[in-house]
Amino acid sequence: MVSLQPPDISSSTPIAETSPNQQILPLSAKIDQTGQMVIGGCLVTDLVKQFGSPLYIVDELTLRTACQQYRLSFQKFYPGPSQILYASKAWSCMAISALVANEGLGLDVVSGGELYTALQAGVDPETIYFHGNNKSVPELEMALSCGCTIIADNWLELEQLTELLDTIDALPNPPRVMLRITPGIECHTHEYIRTGHLDSKFGFDPNQIDQALSFAQKNPQITWVGFHAHIGSQIFELQPHQDLTSVIVEWLAKAQALGLSMNELNIGGGLGIRYVESDDPPSIAQWSEIVCNGISQACQTANIPLPKLLCEPGRSLVGTSCITAYTVGAKKNIPDIRTYLSVDGGMSDNPRPITYQSVYSAAIANHMDSSATEIVTVAGKHCESGDVLLKDIPLPPSQPGDILVVMGTGAYNYSMASNYNRISRPAAVLVQNGDANLILKRETYQDLIRQDCLPRHLEP
Repeated sequence: MVSLQPPDISSSTPIAETSPNQQILPLSAKIDQTGQMVIGGCLVTDLVKQFGSPLYIVDELTLRTACQQYRLSFQKFYPGPSQILYASKAWSCMAISALVANEGLGLDVVSGGELYTALQAGVDPETIYFHGNNKSVPELEMALSCGCTIIADNWLELEQLTELLDTIDALPNPPRVMLRITPGIECHTHEYIRTGHLDSKFGFDPNQIDQALSFAQKNPQITWVGFHAHIGSQIFELQPHQDLTSVIVEWLAKAQALGLSMNELNIGGGLGIRYVESDDPPSIAQWSEIVCNGISQACQTANIPLPKLLCEPGRSLVGTSCITAYTVGAKKNIPDIRTYLSVDGGMSDNPRPITYQSVYSAAIANHMDSSATEIVTVAGKHCESGDVLLKDIPLPPSQPGDILVVMGTGAYNYSMASNYNRISRPAAVLVQNGDANLILKRETYQDLIRQDCLPRHLEP
């Protein structure tokens, strides 16, 4: 079990200076006098009683603090203009989108659905950047019509964009397009989330830059914004991002030498978070300083003006702001092998362990003052042997009905959730100062069959 050591608000270190991505628990986490976990001023057990389980619990303080630290760090370390974009693929819903926009962030979206969600949440389309390696024509039409920036990924997309411009009568603004380039920089992370090396489905290869710039010169009806690159996710190293800054500035200098008025650089995201005690990611401020100084120095060397600098954090913004609460069920002890502790969720609300072999930290919310004297494997309820959330972890003795919480579940849990075994997806609440606001309703059985259709000859 992870030791609960939330930041001490009465200490000399203000909570706003604590980097959320370096914490396992949300910043507001406390233990009350009865030994129970409190998040955002709310007892976790009370939240489960009110909203059921499994339940995503999002700490508003942690999420806002992460947004503020990114924004203020870029303002501190970068002399030019900047914009932080939330990589909404980490968790796309209206409430999260509206909250980060309220903190002055824009959004990175990767589908028509994420774009629609952002627009419905009131996000300014001028602060939305649309990614994707295989955007459909309707998605491109939607992006052009709303006026967001399109990050072009391949030749087909560029051809489709130019064809669409000949068919759409009126646009709110000249289309803004950024080119995504694969930088060829390796980082030590899981193979499936390495997106910056040359063998990647994303972006133009570096040897295609001249051809892409020639295409841009021949299509002045498009506002060519700049370049985008992203080297991966859950990265603890700073050197790869330092290397990226010099590479991407070289591309910009080449474009400007050709007369293209590109003036934006988007260096992606990728900063990791602390899932378990042994994880040691850099802080948001440390990562920002490396990136900002790297771009500034590279521009000075290339003798070009400072561009508008963008980045796209996702996991490091929302990851540690959320815990997932489960109700403990059956226990199975296999002597000399393993003890399984079953909970009422699993791979449908958190597919990362079975997909990426991801590890997490956990606790028993209603026994935070008890010693961890049992080694258990927390199993989900799905009909799948690999449905294991946590393997061989120490926890206090538990009983059916206890509340187990898994930390660091804000990124790629709800967004990758499924209805496997026809299990409904959980509810989510946003907590702050003792208030809990529902931001996602729990799906019902009726929701599960809403899109089902019975042929007439099979109707009862």
